[in-house]
Amino acid sequence: MSNLFTTGSTNCKRLNGLLEILPGLVICIIIAFIGKFIGRYIPSVGGASIAIFLGMLVGNTFGNKQIYAKGSKFAESDLLSYSIVLLGGTLSAQTLLKLGVSGVTFIILQMIITIISAILIGKKLGFSENFRFLMASGNAVCGSSAIAATAPVIDADDNEKGITITIVNVTGTVLMLLLPFIAKVVFETETVRTSALIGGILQSVGQVVASGSLVNENVKDLATLFKIVRIIFLVFIVLSFGTIKNKASQANCKKSNTKVRVPWYVIGFFIMCTLFTMGVFSIELSKVFKLVSNNFEVIALAGIGMRVNFRQLIKQGPKASIYALGIAAVQILSAIALIMIFI
Repeated sequence: MSNLFTTGSTNCKRLNGLLEILPGLVICIIIAFIGKFIGRYIPSVGGASIAIFLGMLVGNTFGNKQIYAKGSKFAESDLLSYSIVLLGGTLSAQTLLKLGVSGVTFIILQMIITIISAILIGKKLGFSENFRFLMASGNAVCGSSAIAATAPVIDADDNEKGITITIVNVTGTVLMLLLPFIAKVVFETETVRTSALIGGILQSVGQVVASGSLVNENVKDLATLFKIVRIIFLVFIVLSFGTIKNKASQANCKKSNTKVRVPWYVIGFFIMCTLFTMGVFSIELSKVFKLVSNNFEVIALAGIGMRVNFRQLIKQGPKASIYALGIAAVQILSAIALIMIFI
Protein backbone atom coordinates (compact mmCIF):
# COMPACT_ATOMS: atom_id res chain seq x y z
CA MET A 1 0.00 0.00 0.00
CA SER A 2 2.84 2.35 0.90
CA ASN A 3 4.53 1.58 -2.43
CA LEU A 4 1.38 2.53 -4.30
CA PHE A 5 1.18 5.77 -2.32
CA THR A 6 4.84 6.57 -3.04
CA THR A 7 4.42 5.80 -6.76
CA GLY A 8 1.30 7.95 -6.94
CA SER A 9 3.06 10.82 -5.15
CA THR A 10 6.03 10.61 -7.53
CA ASN A 11 3.79 10.61 -10.59
CA CYS A 12 1.91 13.59 -9.17
CA LYS A 13 5.16 15.52 -8.73
CA ARG A 14 6.22 14.70 -12.29
CA LEU A 15 2.86 15.87 -13.62
CA ASN A 16 3.10 19.10 -11.63
CA GLY A 17 6.63 19.62 -12.94
CA LEU A 18 5.43 19.12 -16.51
CA LEU A 19 2.54 21.55 -16.00
CA GLU A 20 4.96 24.16 -14.64
CA ILE A 21 7.21 23.81 -17.71
CA LEU A 22 4.38 23.70 -20.27
CA PRO A 23 3.33 27.42 -20.48
CA GLY A 24 6.84 28.73 -21.14
CA LEU A 25 7.73 25.84 -23.44
CA VAL A 26 4.59 26.37 -25.51
CA ILE A 27 5.45 30.07 -25.88
CA CYS A 28 8.97 29.13 -27.03
CA ILE A 29 7.58 26.62 -29.56
CA ILE A 30 5.18 29.25 -30.93
CA ILE A 31 7.99 31.80 -31.20
CA ALA A 32 10.18 29.23 -32.96
CA PHE A 33 7.41 28.37 -35.41
CA ILE A 34 6.79 32.04 -36.21
CA GLY A 35 10.54 32.65 -36.55
CA LYS A 36 10.99 29.77 -38.99
CA PHE A 37 7.92 30.84 -40.98
CA ILE A 38 9.14 34.43 -41.34
CA GLY A 39 12.66 33.14 -42.03
CA ARG A 40 11.44 31.48 -45.22
CA TYR A 41 10.73 34.93 -46.63
CA ILE A 42 13.88 36.53 -45.18
CA PRO A 43 16.52 33.83 -45.73
CA SER A 44 19.36 36.31 -45.26
CA VAL A 45 18.28 36.71 -41.63
CA GLY A 46 17.03 33.18 -41.00
CA GLY A 47 14.45 31.65 -38.71
CA ALA A 48 16.90 31.09 -35.83
CA SER A 49 17.87 34.77 -35.67
CA ILE A 50 14.27 35.89 -35.87
CA ALA A 51 13.36 33.49 -33.06
CA ILE A 52 16.01 35.10 -30.83
CA PHE A 53 14.73 38.62 -31.47
CA LEU A 54 11.09 37.61 -31.07
CA GLY A 55 12.06 35.88 -27.82
CA MET A 56 13.71 39.07 -26.57
CA LEU A 57 10.60 41.06 -27.48
CA VAL A 58 8.26 38.64 -25.73
CA GLY A 59 10.54 38.14 -22.73
CA ASN A 60 10.77 41.85 -22.03
CA THR A 61 7.01 42.49 -22.43
CA PHE A 62 4.14 40.13 -21.65
CA GLY A 63 6.42 37.09 -21.45
CA ASN A 64 8.31 38.23 -18.34
CA LYS A 65 5.76 36.60 -16.00
CA GLN A 66 6.88 33.90 -13.57
CA ILE A 67 4.55 31.35 -15.15
CA TYR A 68 6.78 31.24 -18.25
CA ALA A 69 10.14 31.10 -16.40
CA LYS A 70 10.54 27.32 -15.98
CA GLY A 71 9.46 26.55 -19.53
CA SER A 72 11.84 29.06 -21.10
CA LYS A 73 14.63 27.76 -18.86
CA PHE A 74 13.86 24.18 -19.97
CA ALA A 75 14.01 25.26 -23.62
CA GLU A 76 17.23 27.21 -23.07
CA SER A 77 19.09 24.46 -21.23
CA ASP A 78 17.58 20.99 -21.74
CA LEU A 79 16.43 21.27 -25.36
CA LEU A 80 19.69 22.90 -26.36
CA SER A 81 21.60 20.07 -24.68
CA TYR A 82 19.58 17.48 -26.61
CA SER A 83 20.20 19.46 -29.78
CA ILE A 84 23.97 19.35 -29.21
CA VAL A 85 23.93 15.59 -28.57
CA LEU A 86 21.97 14.99 -31.77
CA LEU A 87 24.37 17.28 -33.63
CA GLY A 88 27.12 14.79 -32.77
CA GLY A 89 25.22 12.19 -34.80
CA THR A 90 25.70 14.33 -37.90
CA LEU A 91 29.45 14.97 -37.61
CA SER A 92 32.26 12.52 -38.25
CA ALA A 93 35.68 12.47 -36.59
CA GLN A 94 37.08 14.00 -39.77
CA THR A 95 35.03 17.11 -39.02
CA LEU A 96 36.36 17.30 -35.47
CA LEU A 97 39.92 17.08 -36.79
CA LYS A 98 39.34 20.39 -38.55
CA LEU A 99 40.34 22.07 -35.29
CA GLY A 100 43.73 20.38 -35.32
CA VAL A 101 46.69 21.33 -33.13
CA SER A 102 46.46 24.97 -34.20
CA GLY A 103 42.78 25.19 -33.22
CA VAL A 104 43.35 23.68 -29.77
CA THR A 105 46.41 25.91 -29.26
CA PHE A 106 44.30 28.95 -30.09
CA ILE A 107 41.66 27.90 -27.54
CA ILE A 108 44.19 27.32 -24.74
CA LEU A 109 45.98 30.64 -25.30
CA GLN A 110 42.68 32.51 -25.62
CA MET A 111 41.46 31.06 -22.31
CA ILE A 112 44.73 31.94 -20.53
CA ILE A 113 44.60 35.53 -21.79
CA THR A 114 40.94 35.84 -20.74
CA ILE A 115 41.65 34.53 -17.22
CA ILE A 116 44.67 36.79 -16.69
CA SER A 117 42.87 39.88 -18.02
CA ALA A 118 39.77 39.20 -15.89
CA ILE A 119 41.87 38.90 -12.74
CA LEU A 120 44.05 41.96 -13.47
CA ILE A 121 41.24 44.26 -14.61
CA GLY A 122 39.07 43.21 -11.66
CA LYS A 123 41.92 43.88 -9.23
CA LYS A 124 42.52 47.31 -10.76
CA LEU A 125 38.83 48.17 -10.34
CA GLY A 126 38.81 46.98 -6.73
CA PHE A 127 36.66 43.85 -7.00
CA SER A 128 37.07 40.99 -4.51
CA GLU A 129 39.21 37.96 -5.31
CA ASN A 130 36.17 35.67 -5.40
CA PHE A 131 34.40 37.98 -7.84
CA ARG A 132 37.47 38.10 -10.08
CA PHE A 133 37.78 34.31 -10.12
CA LEU A 134 34.10 33.92 -11.00
CA MET A 135 34.38 36.46 -13.82
CA ALA A 136 37.51 34.70 -15.09
CA SER A 137 35.95 31.24 -15.18
CA GLY A 138 32.62 32.46 -16.58
CA ASN A 139 34.21 34.35 -19.45
CA ALA A 140 36.99 31.88 -20.19
CA VAL A 141 34.96 28.68 -20.17
CA CYS A 142 31.19 28.44 -20.28
CA GLY A 143 29.31 31.24 -18.55
CA SER A 144 26.79 30.28 -15.86
CA SER A 145 27.89 26.63 -15.71
CA ALA A 146 31.52 27.55 -15.03
CA ILE A 147 30.50 30.14 -12.43
CA ALA A 148 28.24 27.63 -10.69
CA ALA A 149 31.06 25.04 -10.65
CA THR A 150 33.68 27.53 -9.43
CA ALA A 151 31.64 29.22 -6.67
CA PRO A 152 31.65 26.38 -4.09
CA VAL A 153 35.35 25.66 -4.67
CA ILE A 154 36.37 29.22 -3.75
CA ASP A 155 33.63 29.75 -1.12
CA ALA A 156 31.89 32.49 -3.09
CA ASP A 157 28.52 33.59 -1.70
CA ASP A 158 25.21 33.59 -3.57
CA ASN A 159 25.31 37.36 -4.10
CA GLU A 160 28.71 37.23 -5.80
CA LYS A 161 27.56 34.29 -7.92
CA GLY A 162 24.27 35.95 -8.93
CA ILE A 163 25.83 39.27 -9.94
CA THR A 164 28.58 37.54 -11.93
CA ILE A 165 26.10 35.34 -13.79
CA THR A 166 24.03 38.41 -14.69
CA ILE A 167 27.03 40.39 -15.97
CA VAL A 168 28.49 37.48 -17.95
CA ASN A 169 25.17 36.53 -19.56
CA VAL A 170 24.24 40.07 -20.59
CA THR A 171 27.76 40.75 -21.93
CA GLY A 172 27.62 37.47 -23.83
CA THR A 173 24.30 38.46 -25.37
CA VAL A 174 25.76 41.72 -26.65
CA LEU A 175 28.79 39.89 -28.07
CA MET A 176 26.49 37.26 -29.56
CA LEU A 177 25.03 39.95 -31.81
CA LEU A 178 28.30 41.85 -32.35
CA LEU A 179 30.77 39.10 -33.27
CA PRO A 180 29.19 38.16 -36.65
CA PHE A 181 29.66 41.76 -37.79
CA ILE A 182 33.26 41.84 -36.55
CA ALA A 183 33.94 38.55 -38.35
CA LYS A 184 32.52 39.97 -41.55
CA VAL A 185 34.76 43.03 -41.38
CA VAL A 186 37.97 41.30 -40.25
CA PHE A 187 37.70 37.80 -41.76
CA GLU A 188 35.13 38.35 -44.50
CA THR A 189 33.05 35.64 -42.76
CA GLU A 190 35.54 32.90 -43.68
CA THR A 191 34.12 29.77 -42.06
CA VAL A 192 36.97 28.47 -39.86
CA ARG A 193 38.18 31.87 -38.65
CA THR A 194 34.65 33.14 -37.99
CA SER A 195 33.86 29.92 -36.10
CA ALA A 196 37.01 30.31 -34.02
CA LEU A 197 36.12 33.90 -33.15
CA ILE A 198 32.58 33.03 -32.05
CA GLY A 199 33.39 29.69 -30.41
CA GLY A 200 36.52 31.03 -28.74
CA ILE A 201 34.91 34.06 -27.09
CA LEU A 202 31.23 33.60 -26.29
CA GLN A 203 30.36 32.45 -22.79
CA SER A 204 27.51 29.96 -23.19
CA VAL A 205 26.79 27.23 -25.72
CA GLY A 206 23.45 28.86 -26.47
CA GLN A 207 25.13 32.15 -27.34
CA VAL A 208 27.58 30.33 -29.63
CA VAL A 209 24.75 28.53 -31.42
CA ALA A 210 22.77 31.75 -31.71
CA SER A 211 25.68 33.83 -32.97
CA GLY A 212 26.78 31.14 -35.42
CA SER A 213 23.22 30.93 -36.72
CA LEU A 214 23.39 34.63 -37.58
CA VAL A 215 26.15 33.73 -40.06
CA ASN A 216 25.33 30.31 -41.52
CA GLU A 217 24.88 26.62 -40.68
CA ASN A 218 28.55 25.67 -41.19
CA VAL A 219 29.79 28.40 -38.88
CA LYS A 220 27.23 27.43 -36.24
CA ASP A 221 28.36 23.79 -36.25
CA LEU A 222 32.11 24.48 -36.26
CA ALA A 223 31.82 27.26 -33.65
CA THR A 224 30.04 24.74 -31.41
CA LEU A 225 33.07 22.44 -31.74
CA PHE A 226 35.41 25.22 -30.64
CA LYS A 227 33.11 25.91 -27.70
CA ILE A 228 32.89 22.25 -26.65
CA VAL A 229 36.68 22.00 -26.55
CA ARG A 230 36.70 25.00 -24.18
CA ILE A 231 34.15 23.29 -21.93
CA ILE A 232 36.38 20.23 -21.64
CA PHE A 233 38.94 22.44 -19.85
CA LEU A 234 36.37 23.42 -17.19
CA VAL A 235 37.59 20.80 -14.71
CA PHE A 236 41.18 22.07 -14.86
CA ILE A 237 40.17 25.73 -14.49
CA VAL A 238 37.91 25.11 -11.49
CA LEU A 239 40.40 22.95 -9.64
CA SER A 240 43.20 25.45 -10.36
CA PHE A 241 41.18 28.26 -8.79
CA GLY A 242 40.43 26.02 -5.82
CA THR A 243 44.15 25.39 -5.33
CA ILE A 244 45.01 29.08 -5.61
CA LYS A 245 42.23 30.12 -3.23
CA ASN A 246 42.72 27.55 -0.48
CA LYS A 247 45.52 25.88 1.44
CA ALA A 248 46.54 22.44 0.21
CA SER A 249 44.39 20.55 2.72
CA GLN A 250 41.36 22.77 2.12
CA ALA A 251 41.78 22.49 -1.63
CA ASN A 252 41.80 18.68 -1.43
CA CYS A 253 38.66 18.79 0.69
CA LYS A 254 36.91 20.97 -1.84
CA LYS A 255 37.92 18.70 -4.67
CA SER A 256 36.37 15.70 -2.98
CA ASN A 257 33.15 17.47 -2.04
CA THR A 258 32.63 19.38 -5.28
CA LYS A 259 31.47 17.30 -8.20
CA VAL A 260 33.12 19.01 -11.14
CA ARG A 261 32.21 17.13 -14.28
CA VAL A 262 32.33 17.68 -17.99
CA PRO A 263 28.69 18.45 -18.94
CA TRP A 264 26.77 15.33 -19.97
CA TYR A 265 25.89 16.73 -23.38
CA VAL A 266 29.57 17.05 -24.28
CA ILE A 267 30.04 13.35 -23.52
CA GLY A 268 26.86 12.57 -25.45
CA PHE A 269 28.09 14.65 -28.39
CA PHE A 270 31.33 12.69 -28.67
CA ILE A 271 29.57 9.34 -28.27
CA MET A 272 27.17 10.18 -31.08
CA CYS A 273 30.03 11.48 -33.21
CA THR A 274 31.97 8.23 -32.65
CA LEU A 275 28.97 6.09 -33.55
CA PHE A 276 28.39 8.09 -36.75
CA THR A 277 32.09 7.82 -37.67
CA MET A 278 31.92 4.03 -37.16
CA GLY A 279 28.93 3.82 -39.51
CA VAL A 280 26.43 2.78 -36.81
CA PHE A 281 24.09 5.55 -38.01
CA SER A 282 23.04 5.66 -41.65
CA ILE A 283 23.05 8.87 -43.65
CA GLU A 284 19.22 8.85 -43.61
CA LEU A 285 19.13 8.57 -39.80
CA SER A 286 21.76 11.29 -39.55
CA LYS A 287 19.48 13.57 -41.55
CA VAL A 288 16.68 12.89 -39.05
CA PHE A 289 19.06 13.81 -36.21
CA LYS A 290 19.89 17.02 -38.04
CA LEU A 291 16.22 17.93 -38.52
CA VAL A 292 15.29 17.28 -34.88
CA SER A 293 18.45 19.03 -33.68
CA ASN A 294 17.65 22.12 -35.74
CA ASN A 295 14.08 22.30 -34.42
CA PHE A 296 15.22 21.88 -30.81
CA GLU A 297 17.83 24.55 -31.45
CA VAL A 298 15.36 27.15 -32.71
CA ILE A 299 13.04 26.51 -29.75
CA ALA A 300 16.04 26.83 -27.42
CA LEU A 301 17.06 30.11 -29.05
CA ALA A 302 13.55 31.43 -28.46
CA GLY A 303 14.00 30.51 -24.79
CA ILE A 304 17.38 32.24 -24.68
CA GLY A 305 15.82 35.36 -26.14
CA MET A 306 13.01 35.28 -23.57
CA ARG A 307 15.50 35.19 -20.71
CA VAL A 308 17.55 38.19 -21.86
CA ASN A 309 17.17 41.33 -19.75
CA PHE A 310 19.49 44.17 -20.70
CA ARG A 311 18.35 46.26 -17.71
CA GLN A 312 20.02 43.85 -15.30
CA LEU A 313 23.52 44.88 -16.31
CA ILE A 314 22.70 48.58 -15.81
CA LYS A 315 21.58 47.83 -12.25
CA GLN A 316 25.05 46.54 -11.39
CA GLY A 317 26.52 50.01 -11.82
CA PRO A 318 29.09 51.62 -14.12
CA LYS A 319 32.12 49.92 -12.52
CA ALA A 320 30.75 46.45 -13.27
CA SER A 321 29.94 47.54 -16.82
CA ILE A 322 33.49 48.82 -17.29
CA TYR A 323 34.78 45.49 -15.96
CA ALA A 324 32.68 43.51 -18.41
CA LEU A 325 33.55 45.75 -21.36
CA GLY A 326 37.26 45.57 -20.50
CA ILE A 327 37.27 41.77 -20.55
CA ALA A 328 35.22 41.70 -23.77
CA ALA A 329 37.61 44.11 -25.49
CA VAL A 330 40.65 42.01 -24.51
CA GLN A 331 38.89 38.83 -25.68
CA ILE A 332 38.06 40.27 -29.08
CA LEU A 333 41.51 41.76 -29.73
CA SER A 334 43.41 38.68 -28.50
CA ALA A 335 41.16 36.31 -30.44
CA ILE A 336 41.66 38.24 -33.69
CA ALA A 337 45.45 38.28 -33.19
CA LEU A 338 45.66 34.59 -32.27
CA ILE A 339 43.40 33.54 -35.15
CA MET A 340 45.62 35.42 -37.60
CA ILE A 341 48.65 33.63 -36.18
CA PHE A 342 47.36 30.07 -35.73
CA ILE A 343 44.35 29.62 -38.05
